[in-house]
Amino acid sequence: MIFGGNKINVVTFSAAKKTKVSVTHSKRPWDVIEDDITFADEDTDGLLLPHLVISLNVLDFKIKHVLEDPRSSANIIQWRVLEKDKLTGSIIPATKLLTRFNLASMTTREEILLPTNAEGVMKMTLFEVVGGDMSYNIILGRPWLHEMKVVPSIYHQLLKFPTPEGVKQIRGDQPATREMNSISISSRKGKEHEA
Repeated sequence: MIFGGNKINVVTFSAAKKTKVSVTHSKRPWDVIEDDITFADEDTDGLLLPHLVISLNVLDFKIKHVLEDPRSSANIIQWRVLEKDKLTGSIIPATKLLTRFNLASMTTREEILLPTNAEGVMKMTLFEVVGGDMSYNIILGRPWLHEMKVVPSIYHQLLKFPTPEGVKQIRGDQPATREMNSISISSRKGKEHEA
């Protein structure tokens, strides 16, 4: 704040000092985190890969290859995932422009509202639907992470978040990520041999 002169909003400093204003905000019981959210060195045992990729229950389906990306301003789901699980009936027409950090952009024409279940915590999540090919089935961006109050640790390959029952966690799905990376590497090697 910038103050000037000996008055604040036509009130002298001495009058302002004598006046005490108290403002309180009430908190809902489920908004108060009782437990500390911490990470330990043991959380890194057996980890090899740098990206935090998890499996997530969406509606009644367990979806693998879900990237947690706090840089993304949108939650994104691939069209082929919706088509495979027969979820295309709930799609809403909506045009949005998504821009990546490399300034490449893509226009989405649809979105869908789906329930996600993370360790018993249900949230209705709005996804932008993309038709192009991407490495992950779903990208969970800041909207989902903030709604869940997630504290991610890429280093520990772990998401932790508060619930009424205490702190819950989702561990990175290292086997699925290794499988995805090995398929990607072997397909690249096959293309190199063809050239």
